[in-house]
Amino acid sequence: MTFVRTPAVARKPRIGLVAGGLGAYWPQFPDLLPQLERSAARVTERMREFDAEVVDIGFISDAQEGAAAAEKLRGADCDLIVGFLTTYMTATMLVPIAQRSGAPVLLINLQPTESMDHASFDTGAWLAYCGACPLPEMANAFERVGVPFRSVSGHLEDELAWQRIGRWIRASGVRSVLRNGRHGLMGHLYPGMYDVSTDLAMVPGNLGGHVEVLEFDDLRVRVEQVKDDEVAAKLTETREVFDIAGSVVEDDLAWAARVSVGLDRLVADFDLDSLAYYHRGLDTEIHERLGAGMILGSSLLTARGVPACGEYELRTSLAMLIADRLGAGGSFTELQALNFRDGVVEMGHDGPGHLAISERKPLLRGLGVYHGKRGRGVSVEFDVRHGPVTLLGVGQTRDGRYKLVASEGKVVGGPLLKIGNTTSRVDFGCDPGEWTDAWSASGVAHHWALATGSLLPDLRALAGLTGLELVEVSA
Repeated sequence: MTFVRTPAVARKPRIGLVAGGLGAYWPQFPDLLPQLERSAARVTERMREFDAEVVDIGFISDAQEGAAAAEKLRGADCDLIVGFLTTYMTATMLVPIAQRSGAPVLLINLQPTESMDHASFDTGAWLAYCGACPLPEMANAFERVGVPFRSVSGHLEDELAWQRIGRWIRASGVRSVLRNGRHGLMGHLYPGMYDVSTDLAMVPGNLGGHVEVLEFDDLRVRVEQVKDDEVAAKLTETREVFDIAGSVVEDDLAWAARVSVGLDRLVADFDLDSLAYYHRGLDTEIHERLGAGMILGSSLLTARGVPACGEYELRTSLAMLIADRLGAGGSFTELQALNFRDGVVEMGHDGPGHLAISERKPLLRGLGVYHGKRGRGVSVEFDVRHGPVTLLGVGQTRDGRYKLVASEGKVVGGPLLKIGNTTSRVDFGCDPGEWTDAWSASGVAHHWALATGSLLPDLRALAGLTGLELVEVSA
């Protein structure tokens, strides 16, 4: 089944694009500017292939035009500025853009082809290949005015270079979602979990965005308004997405579907990009029943790009959001057991999972008890798609700073528990105990996101744009 993302996650990064070269060359070499403008047009064409809004302000030739471009880009409210160095240009042309735009700047040096034709080239033809010349100058100037420097060098049809450019664009999209995101936090802390406790001011302080403090009553009133035909439609969707185990009680499934519809409304009404929740409840009263009925709806939301996780784990819902926006899913995860015979770490979680990255059709299993939690109902069971995976957590240091913690491994097949949990067997290429000690010492905390693919290159770019530390845990 294809999961359609909600409007809250349809926001695209806005990329400002400016190309430039030294105007003194144009009267000296009449054929040079037209060639560079053709290169700039090709860059614009390639940039528009990315899943982003591109604001192209054209070609600049001197410091005055650079200052005017800076004002245009500042007004465009871009998430990333890409400066295309077509040939030599002075730092005075780009420093105002870097200083005034309010966005990170990526400089790209893409010469027309892989190499020059040395036998036939004159000075004008060579200058079209001279985009590398100003890079050290820009780096030095950026350092002296306090602007982070980053660049990609290659040629116009260099796919490796375009992959690197795409990495920066994806990172800028994640940065934008974090800076502009609305993150729901509903219920209360799981008693005693110090590591989960989050100072809400630190979210905008480190990442930007807004934390919307919700109560389970915000969900309760919406669930009360759900009509029977909406429950029926949600049940139809559920049976398309899941295999249903014989242990599922129909009344529990219907309640989970009703809560799921209420969750959809909650997310829409508050325009949420993520949600973390927990409520203990007592003696089967309504709030306990709501808390116990969250797993189905949270899993469906997560698959649609609105990560939802339990145990009030706000920083993990943020990690899941990062992984999802990088196109890698991101399922709510913790350590479960170590398998020294097979050399794998078993990890996953009870409760919601990211259905879109399941290895198989996910299973709904009925549980008469949720371990460590009150209530009963249906829970999700699957393992993450086999192959390369990345673990991503958001840690918090003693002084309140956030850091990204990541490790790459490989999900492999093998026996799994059948207890209504998401469980994956991850091989890190080393002794499971040694890896677990290193991971635990990283400051990652109790939970993290388990995502598909190799994300470290993208996470390095994200760390570079956000200023967050990236801790890489390896064998």
